[in-house]
Amino acid sequence: MDKFDCVIIGGGMVGAASALSLAQLGLKVAIVEKVKPNSFESEQPYDLRVSAISLSSQHLLEQLDTWQQITQWRSCPYRRLGVWELEPSYTEFTAAEIQQTHLGHIVENRLIQLSLWQQINQHENVQLLCPESLVNFEQTHEQVLVQLSNQTIVTKLLIAADGANSQVRQHANIGTTGWDYQQAAMLINVETDMSQQDITWQHFRSTGPVAMLPMPGNNASLVWYHEKEEVARLSSLPNEQLQTLVMEAFPKKLGKIRIIDKASFPLTRRHANHYQSNRVLLLGDAAHTINPLAGQGVNLGFKDVKALQIIIAKAIGEGKCWHDVNVLSAYEKERRKDNLLMMSAMDMLYSGFSHPSALVKLIRNGGLFMANKLPALKNKALAYACGI
Repeated sequence: MDKFDCVIIGGGMVGAASALSLAQLGLKVAIVEKVKPNSFESEQPYDLRVSAISLSSQHLLEQLDTWQQITQWRSCPYRRLGVWELEPSYTEFTAAEIQQTHLGHIVENRLIQLSLWQQINQHENVQLLCPESLVNFEQTHEQVLVQLSNQTIVTKLLIAADGANSQVRQHANIGTTGWDYQQAAMLINVETDMSQQDITWQHFRSTGPVAMLPMPGNNASLVWYHEKEEVARLSSLPNEQLQTLVMEAFPKKLGKIRIIDKASFPLTRRHANHYQSNRVLLLGDAAHTINPLAGQGVNLGFKDVKALQIIIAKAIGEGKCWHDVNVLSAYEKERRKDNLLMMSAMDMLYSGFSHPSALVKLIRNGGLFMANKLPALKNKALAYACGI
């Protein structure tokens, strides 16, 4: 029976990053995943699932020796972020205001995962178990017995990085609190008349925001929030018909577009009641799912990864038993407050801009207008969102 220091269930972006970050500390790690990511070819169409990778997430990926590969494949830096409801309230955040060259990069999720897997395959401390899946696990005082579909392994620490519907979280009997928003988001990949831009923007409307995320070349990723029924209707339309509606609903600054691909997903908020059950820890979406309004989902997951690495490294450096449950408990103390703060901030933004009251509309647009008059506060909020 194989023994590991850490077993990670889920080989997505957060799971793969946690495997590499712990392997860098000299731990023997196994990562369990059902499906490997497809290889990259430059002529491949852009994936629908993309993330706005913050500066702090970029720094983690650089530390894991994966960022250079991502930029060699394809990514799009953005230096400005525009937000508005009414034109007079237009507020723009810029990298120069926080003394940075850029605010972040728009990157396809699969390419982040693939670059991490390439490093995993080269790391002597990581064993990739794929295709493989979790059946069950049993905790004892000293270890966790993990039953997989094809074998049973033993570990000192079990990490759940298996997403919002985490099987590990369910087996550990960790409940969640949260709710479903009464909207869905539609992802639309388009070709644009305009070449690559350095801005990502979000226009708040009475039916929900619309957003543009720049992609390399004459490409962009659009996000259209609306009621679930309307998103379902829009998703069923032929691309030519949807294209006309996009150009009617989105600001004219988008320019002419041609739809390449589309998909949709419901908006939900879930927060695990605990991040720890003895020798089991929850990371990323297994611990928290957030309104995607500001693209902070995977960035919070990467912050989880970095926090856990620092906590375990500190314990090793001090000669402590790094997998002691009391040492591991520092992870939740470190991350829960920050995750809750970001989740609540996104909810306040979402609720504030969806409220129909004319008074609330006046207040929120006044708030955006005042943000331009209070650069210190504006820049502090921007730096926090960038993770610096």
